[in-house]
Amino acid sequence: MTSGWSDDLQEATRVFAEVRARLFGIAYRMLGSATEAEDLVQEVWVRWQTADRAAVLNPAAYLATATTRLAINALQSARARRETYVGPWLPEPVDTSADPYLGAERGEALEFAVLTLLERLTSNERAAYVLREAFDYPYAQIADILALKEPAVRQLVSRARRRVTGERRAPVSSDEQQRLLTAFVRAARTGDLAALEDLFAADVTSCSDGGGVVRASRFAVHGATRVARYVRAFKDRFWVDIDVEIATANGQPAALLRRHGTLEAVILLDASEEGIEQIHWVMNPHKLTALS
Repeated sequence: MTSGWSDDLQEATRVFAEVRARLFGIAYRMLGSATEAEDLVQEVWVRWQTADRAAVLNPAAYLATATTRLAINALQSARARRETYVGPWLPEPVDTSADPYLGAERGEALEFAVLTLLERLTSNERAAYVLREAFDYPYAQIADILALKEPAVRQLVSRARRRVTGERRAPVSSDEQQRLLTAFVRAARTGDLAALEDLFAADVTSCSDGGGVVRASRFAVHGATRVARYVRAFKDRFWVDIDVEIATANGQPAALLRRHGTLEAVILLDASEEGIEQIHWVMNPHKLTALS
């Protein structure tokens, strides 16, 4: 009996391990937080251990359903907490150098700019969009996961797709994005106002997330001239003793800023043919652990 139980648990562990990356990918895209996604996946694992696994015909589907439904519940409570967050709230960046798609069929819903747009969707819209666009789930399976009719799911995906793509200009290639990021860091360090403005789209936005833990702007800054002046204003204190590494986060180039070996900020850009559209400064130390 003990041997049979041990074998059953070993098989349960093997099954879970096979889909764990996908479960984390779903949870992360839903919550925008690697820390919360890890906690959620751990909760799914606990539930999987105590489930009647003999009655589960499709373990992968069962686990994906559990993850998505828990993520919907977690997202609703997370949004309530974010209403009292100090300053702008940004997603938590993740290292995707080893897993470019983060457990998905495609890299959709992973770029930083897209994750910020997903925050504007309802929980069901976000779940339907993530499952369809990133993981290529059939509409019928998404309907089962969300306990909805298939036509309703198709509407959710279509509406979410319009809201995400309709609010964003076509992005540049990864190589061009890295070139712009490198040029931005160089101009920001020297406070070169003209160089900064040349890099920016006219309606560029700079957004900093310090979470009230570290010093950071509590309001987004808009417009090429204002953003350039804002970046130049803090060059003398911000860049002192900073070492910059260009790495990969969220499937895109990112600048990792370390002072004396400690990661202090991550910069991610969104750019189009018109120039840099958005500058995201993630500075809350609680959001840097996945890249530290």
